[in-house]
Amino acid sequence: MNYYFNKTINGTFEEVIKKVTQGLKEEGFGILTEIDVTETLKKKLGIDFKKYRILGACNPPYAHKALQAEDKIGTMLPCNVIVQEIETGIIEVAAVNPMASMQAVKNERLNEVASEITAMLENVIEKL
Repeated sequence: MNYYFNKTINGTFEEVIKKVTQGLKEEGFGILTEIDVTETLKKKLGIDFKKYRILGACNPPYAHKALQAEDKIGTMLPCNVIVQEIETGIIEVAAVNPMASMQAVKNERLNEVASEITAMLENVIEKL
């Protein structure tokens, strides 16, 4: 089982960020965190790096269910979605596969939540 699902699409980096954010919103996710890896590496290490952003997506009702089932699951939240520029006009979007993450957690109540979140994230990626 892959730990992520992905899709490569054409467009500008910022256009794809908007599409991903909208797709997540349509599935009930909000963006809690946004890490601009390019900017961070430049600022902290002086390294020029491709356009690469990590979006921390959260679906509050499902996060609540997961936390009720397993109080330490917060160590795996939010669900990360990356957007990276492979080359000008070619952008890859990848999302964590919650089912792969949950294999490390021995809690049957989480399987249903992880399965539903997996389907929702896959749907976001497929619709791009």
